[in-house]
Formats: sequence, structure tokens, C-alpha cells
Amino acid sequence: MKLKYILGILGLMFVSCKQEEKNEGKFMPSNPQFEYKGRVAAHDNGDRALVGSASSVAFAVKGDSVTVCLKSEYKPRNYVVVTIDGKYHKRHTIKGDSVNKMVLKLDGNESHHIEIFKATEAASGEVIFKGIETEELLPVEDNKALSIEFIGDSITCGALADNSGIPCNEGEYIDQHNAYLAYGPRVARALEANFVLSSVSGIGMYRNWNDENIEEPIMPQVYENLYLNADSSKPYDFSFQPDLVSICLGTNDMSNGDGVKDRLPFNADKFTENYINFVKLIYGHYPNTKIALLNSPMIQGENNEVLVNCLEKVQAYFKETMQKEIAVFQFDTLYVNGCNYHPSVEENEIMAKQLLPFYQEILNKN
Repeated sequence: MKLKYILGILGLMFVSCKQEEKNEGKFMPSNPQFEYKGRVAAHDNGDRALVGSASSVAFAVKGDSVTVCLKSEYKPRNYVVVTIDGKYHKRHTIKGDSVNKMVLKLDGNESHHIEIFKATEAASGEVIFKGIETEELLPVEDNKALSIEFIGDSITCGALADNSGIPCNEGEYIDQHNAYLAYGPRVARALEANFVLSSVSGIGMYRNWNDENIEEPIMPQVYENLYLNADSSKPYDFSFQPDLVSICLGTNDMSNGDGVKDRLPFNADKFTENYINFVKLIYGHYPNTKIALLNSPMIQGENNEVLVNCLEKVQAYFKETMQKEIAVFQFDTLYVNGCNYHPSVEENEIMAKQLLPFYQEILNKN
């Protein structure tokens, strides 16, 4: 949607709340008419925190404006994406020094559906939702029949994809994140499916980008924790039961790290063993889900052959031992034109279009 058209229907500005620790909204975050999706935390004071990539709060309002109160746990800033009636507005900066009031000027003649998505990942800190001010809060209608969970690393996070605000290699790592425009949320919207992202930059199945699982936890060790870190005191509740779980891991397992820290050769047997055990963990939480394994859009040649061979061994194991049909998908080319060799926003769109018929075929099978 073009900016000129957007400005014709709404205006937006940020001001600071005077008392940053107070819920400033007329409608508090605990109001049942707010709809939360993804990895979201409830604070003792009633606030809700958007934790994981593309976690969100949705609400419908009536009136000529709505004021959304948000705070970034991480200083100096964090990022959210706002949509109005399903239309992408842009990625907005949430300053970390106070509660921010985001004022949306609306057409007061009808109701509007608004969603706030966390653009960054769990490791970037919470985006805290502290309520809204508006004339009338209405129930949200959600008739989506499908649900998908996307598990992965920085690619799935939408990291280093969006340099529209701050150029590549400038600012901080979070400054080019846009989880809303990553391949997962894009293909989920095309399928009219609800979704959750469980993704961590630099993470792998048996080792990470620059760590042999010595100092840093791997995906099987953080997946069951709400914040996707080593803190098991805050478990994820798994109330979201996806029809499909899509896993895109292996890029970091196969990486050479920074070239300074000692790095062992890739261990295909360990990778495959950990992958099998992780899929068993997934089935333990979602016994009726369907599972898809993706190769990496950042790996080609011999390394890709090794990775795909591992994925096919995982596929064969579950077919032989559990009679479970697991699908394997291969990206047909490299997508590395974002920052630091990552897929760009535009390439995430291409990836989503490639994945769409693949997911449709899986979901349509009995």
C-alpha cells in the first residue's frame, strides 16, 4: 500500500507516557477482547509481553483514533509492525527509555482491525503491551481454520532482511529484523493460517553458529522454554496445536563459525540423531501434526547434499519406525541478498511463494 493512501486514512505519531510504569490505556491488556498469538508472556501487573518473533496482539476498535501503549524492554529500542485492516503499514521503532504512545488516527465511521507484531526475536527483549485508549473495543473475529508453527534460526526470524530503516552493517543486529515479512508469516497469510514462530538467530540442531554446544544451548534445549533460552522456569504452554510444523535448521550446524574460534568438522551422525530426537519431542507435544523439513536457502553444493541427505535419513526413520510421513523441501537456489548473506525481504517473498504449494499438498493429505 502506498504511503500517500495510508496517510489518507490514518495518522500516526509517538509521544511518551508521563508515568511509564502505569497502565495508561483505557482498556487494559488483560481485557478478553484482546487476542494474543505466538510466544506471549503475562506479567504480574497485568501487562502482556510480546516475546517471540512475530508474536502479536490483535484488537478491533470503533472511533476516530486509537492510542496503543508499548514499551521496549531492550534499550535503546525495539521494533513492531502495525497492520490496519490487514494492510501492512510499516515497521515502527519503540524507544526503550519510556512507555511509548502510538496514536493512530482512523476513519471513525466503521470498525477497524489492528494488529501489532513484534518484528524482532525473543533474544531482543520483550515488547511490552500496556493497553489502549479508544472509544470502543470490539470483539476480534478469527475464522482461520489452519495453524502452522515455524521452527528455525535467523532465516525464520526474518533477521537481516529489512534494511529500509538502517542500512546493512550499520546500527545493531536488531535493526534489520522484520519477522512479519519473513517467509513463514508470509506463507501463513497466503494460507489464511494462524502461526507461531519458534526461531533463534545462530541456533542449530546439535551446535550453533560459533559454539559447539559448550557455552550456548541448541534448539532442542530451548524449544520448550517460553523465551527460547535456557530458562526452564518459564515453560511454553503448547496450547497452540498446529496442523503443520515446519523446521528449517542446519545452516548454523554446517557453518564454519567466525574463523577464529575452534570449529570441528560437521558431524552428520550427531546432527541426524539430534534431529530425530527433536522430531520425537515435537510429536510428544503435537501427536497429530504434520511435519515438513526444509533445507537451507543459504547453503549450496556439497554442503547442501550432505544436509539434504541427513534430512532424508530423518524422514526415512519416522516412516519405518512410526509410519509417519514427513515431507522434505529443497529451495532451488541461494537467497542471500539481504544483510550479511541472509535472505532479503524480497527473497522471503519468493521463498514463501515456493513453499505455498508444498504446504498446501501436505495439508490436503488425509
